[in-house]
Amino acid sequence: MNWKDEKKRFACAWAGVMAAVKEEVHMRIHIALAVVAIIAAAIFHISRMEWLILLLTIGSVIALELINTAIERAVDLVTTDFHPLAKAAKDIAAGAVLVAAVVAVIVGITIFLPYLV
Repeated sequence: MNWKDEKKRFACAWAGVMAAVKEEVHMRIHIALAVVAIIAAAIFHISRMEWLILLLTIGSVIALELINTAIERAVDLVTTDFHPLAKAAKDIAAGAVLVAAVVAVIVGITIFLPYLV
């Protein structure tokens, strides 16, 4: 393993994350809500297992948003014309983010509701 090459790969991956944060409103929304959830988790002193579930849920939503963004960009690179398959690819990728976000809300309610009542 060449550490110099690995450092370059990490830098490229990080640049991709930063590009998505800079250019995608939904990514910024997901990150803002993740920060709120992490602050709430720290305030309520949630259990280790709850932390693991929360972090995995946050990571899933953000990872899927990154994949969605990559798919949208790749489709836009291939065609600027309307095509049903291009629309389907974008809609399906967005649907994956929607499913993860809905599950994240359910996880958040399940974790935090007992601390609020």
